[in-house]
Amino acid sequence: MLMAHPAVLRNLVEQYETLRALHAENGSTEVRQRMDDAAYTLCVSTGTKDVDAALVAARRRLPLARTKEDSLLTT
Repeated sequence: MLMAHPAVLRNLVEQYETLRALHAENGSTEVRQRMDDAAYTLCVSTGTKDVDAALVAARRRLPLARTKEDSLLTT
């Protein structure tokens, strides 16, 4: 399975969390649709079927990816 680049995952997680907070504040249908789109993209990017699992999978990849990226800079 192809995995999304860590920068893409980080961006998707941030987008989803921001949209979720906006939706909780005002509940607009536009924000809800954008949140659903971000959730779908997260699921596809992580190979999961629900947004909670997608968030867990993305967050698991991020710390490891950051360590690997940093180690490449020092060599």
